[in-house]
Amino acid sequence: MAAWIDQIMKNPRRVAMPIMTHPGIEYIGKHVVDAVTNGEVHFEAIKAVVEKYDMAACTVIMDLTVEAEAFGCQIEFPEDDMPHVVNRLVCDEASVQALQVPDLTQGRVPEYLKANQLAVAYFKDRPVIAGCIGPYSLAGRLYDMSEIMMAIYIEPDTIRQLLEKCTAFILAYCRELKRIGVTGVMIAEPAAGLLSDEDCQAYSSVYVKQIVDALQDDDFTIILHNCGNSGQCTQAMIQTDAAALHFGNAIDMKSVLEVCPADRLVMGNLDPVGVLKQATPEVVYEKTLELLQQTASHRNYVLSSGCDMPPGIPEANIRAFYKALQAFNQE
Repeated sequence: MAAWIDQIMKNPRRVAMPIMTHPGIEYIGKHVVDAVTNGEVHFEAIKAVVEKYDMAACTVIMDLTVEAEAFGCQIEFPEDDMPHVVNRLVCDEASVQALQVPDLTQGRVPEYLKANQLAVAYFKDRPVIAGCIGPYSLAGRLYDMSEIMMAIYIEPDTIRQLLEKCTAFILAYCRELKRIGVTGVMIAEPAAGLLSDEDCQAYSSVYVKQIVDALQDDDFTIILHNCGNSGQCTQAMIQTDAAALHFGNAIDMKSVLEVCPADRLVMGNLDPVGVLKQATPEVVYEKTLELLQQTASHRNYVLSSGCDMPPGIPEANIRAFYKALQAFNQE
């Protein structure tokens, strides 16, 4: 992975790594619920996308319910939309103390491990980037997002205890992903984007950094995704020491590239809904080319969507995205 990053930075041509498994689900004639509950279907969707488009790396579905389900949350599964957490699992110090860190056999974790293992066995020509939720975003799903925003001030010790348990599980999950041969993991921490830089550092970054310090090396890269960040907690993201940072469309990409270290990959941030799903192919082409031109002076930039592409992205829009990349590289 260190060599892969170095190659990207030395290459004057841009590469693209959009997060898009959902188009693959549609290409193989399946539903979202099929892919998020069956590792083989999930892999076939990844395979369909990677074989159709020029992906710098293959990525999995950004499912932020897998880890919460493993802890015991009830999950609802719409047929053609992402699963979501139904119930709050913990609510006070006593329930947090009683919460058990699950093992990797719980819920759908084995199916996600299977999807990644199949991808590792199949793709030999590019990195396989797994996905998991971040510690603060997981804690928010277990404690309730509104409640945790107040609890970090009212009951900070309780939330820290919860974050330690969340981090322990995520670390075990990522360690297993690394063991089976995955070359990197994208940690999705969108809820941390609701915090100030100081609070993001205290309740997210210090825990993400534990995972980075334990696992990141020349062969395994941590990519930190925070699509909630509008610029106020970029420094906290940088302080995790993740080798790559992935941003959502709430932020100005040119501005964030100017503050991020030049030795980190910086990825993002075409609007997955407003542009890639809802706009015309002509607008997608224009917006993609504009983003590439704005970031042209930064060799550490990787073109990507601002978040996981939702279901129902028109194929013509994906082609327009890649057409703009090709036009930029020809120039």
